[in-house]
Amino acid sequence: MRAAFSRSRAGLAGAVIAVSLAAGAVSCADGKSADATPDWSTGPTELCGGNAVSAEAGKALKVITGASRFEGSGPDGTVAFAAKWLGEGYDSPAPNDGDICHIYAKNSAAADRLEATWKLVWGPLKGEPAAKFRVLPMGVRALAAPDAGSIRFACRSEKLPGSTPAHIHIDVERRSLKDPEGDPEQLTDAYATVVHSFALAMAKELRCENDGGLEPRPVLDPA
Repeated sequence: MRAAFSRSRAGLAGAVIAVSLAAGAVSCADGKSADATPDWSTGPTELCGGNAVSAEAGKALKVITGASRFEGSGPDGTVAFAAKWLGEGYDSPAPNDGDICHIYAKNSAAADRLEATWKLVWGPLKGEPAAKFRVLPMGVRALAAPDAGSIRFACRSEKLPGSTPAHIHIDVERRSLKDPEGDPEQLTDAYATVVHSFALAMAKELRCENDGGLEPRPVLDPA
């Protein structure tokens, strides 16, 4: 019995070695190393919870960053989390602003990112925008420049109780030690597209009536 068992084990060991060698050959043939670092990057439409960046905005992100792959967003970096925070703190002393999501291109420096943020605002519009901004007919007011975009929209929703609509300001801004690279007009269109995508996602998440007055697609021609 012991001899038979030994022969069985020897046969099993040989089979395991053969399979391992075959797997190694396939790995080498594919050009992949067993020690290769896993790629945890993601496509643009999966960023910030998966409903913040439209396909159109994903293309705009490539114009802004030059990248098509990005570092994954954390569980708190989503439109759903930001909308929940905004709604729960709307009628309380909680802070009236916060982050939605930070976007890092794959292998980018920590200081090179896009920041999407929200803020509750009251009262009429104040002042004139800086000369670098293009004024766009989206929401209450929309602005876009080669390094930033913003949209203010009015939201009437059961999640935001009150006799008047809440006014929500969405910003997408570049944080980088480098100047923007590319055609200024194309970059301006890109920021307008990305900030519209975030604003529309926030309006839908908050269940704003008529999506806060935002169209399904961004409006890029000046007001």
